[in-house]
Amino acid sequence: MSFGRFAAVAVVAGLLAGACLWLVSDGESVRYRTAPVERGAIVAEVTATGRVEPRRSVEVGTYVSGPISNVDVDFNDRVSAGQRLAKIDPRTFEGQVAHARADLALAEARVERARAALELEQSKLRRSESLAGTAVVSSEELEIARSNERQADADLAVARAEVERARATLAEAEVNLSYTEIVAPIDGIVVSRSVDVGQTVAASFQTPVLFVIADDLARMQVVAFVSEADVGRVEKGQEATFTVDAFPGRPFDARVRQVRHASEPPETPEPVVSYVVTYDVVLDVENPDGLLRPGMTANVRVVTAEEDEVLKVPTAALRFRPRGERVARHGGERGTVYRLVGDTPVPVEVTIGLADDVSTAVVGDLDEGDPVVTRMEVDDADEGWSLFGRRRRR
Repeated sequence: MSFGRFAAVAVVAGLLAGACLWLVSDGESVRYRTAPVERGAIVAEVTATGRVEPRRSVEVGTYVSGPISNVDVDFNDRVSAGQRLAKIDPRTFEGQVAHARADLALAEARVERARAALELEQSKLRRSESLAGTAVVSSEELEIARSNERQADADLAVARAEVERARATLAEAEVNLSYTEIVAPIDGIVVSRSVDVGQTVAASFQTPVLFVIADDLARMQVVAFVSEADVGRVEKGQEATFTVDAFPGRPFDARVRQVRHASEPPETPEPVVSYVVTYDVVLDVENPDGLLRPGMTANVRVVTAEEDEVLKVPTAALRFRPRGERVARHGGERGTVYRLVGDTPVPVEVTIGLADDVSTAVVGDLDEGDPVVTRMEVDDADEGWSLFGRRRRR
């Protein structure tokens, strides 16, 4: 190799080495994203889904079976307690009542016959007792008279018992006849009707539900399904709001009335819904304009705690750590944020307070407006010199 070529190769190698050193030493620049410390309110909330229900509803069924001969009400009708809703064909039950009345009359006649027989035997016994000890009535005849009198008395008692049984049968038949008229148990509104004229209802094994009556749709409730992770923060009396799909832009006010101890669903053996244990939280809501309807899905937000005029930082600031710095271990109420002083993040230890979806209340050496670091961005200094120039965020 000639001296000229050797010199050229040496120059190129030196340039490459210099470029590499430049990339290693000045290959990155760091920028910090910050957000100001703010003063204001923090509202902690629990979110859940639920359903809108009447505060009180009654399922109206039938105790007797038969074809429906009349239906007197329809959906959304307002009814009063005792008002007839429907009627089952009563002819079969009227026949049973007539049969029971005849049986009662027969039993009462048997009582009269048994009473007459007893009076006869009592008269014979008195005559036998008056002639006892004479040649007319022997001791054996006296004992027979006494036995006949006791037997007649027992026959009368049996006849009277048969009268009571016949009366009970008549009362049962009359009750069954009265059940052919299906009446409203409460004042309210018919929200469900599942029967029509001509339909036969059978009450052999399970009482069929013919109507559902809601007490008052102007005062309703929401049953929210709160997860076990959040239910410990929900208490009776807390304020809440919810929306329904029918009116997505309109919030409805509510208040927690009850936090139930049984897990959802209580009617099934396994208290899990999609492998998440939930608990029913009942909220009262006024519905004067009738916009809410039973069965609507509610998206609920329960206010569990609220503080005004506190210093707060973005929750992301409590998670930020500079590159290479290990996460400091604090207690559950302590944390660290980094205030940006010039270009340097300075750690500030704080006491952590209430948190909402985006911010956390803190107490420490911070003032309103201080910039706290939320993330770090690392840029290549001159991406034109590198085939792998990129921006990395932390």
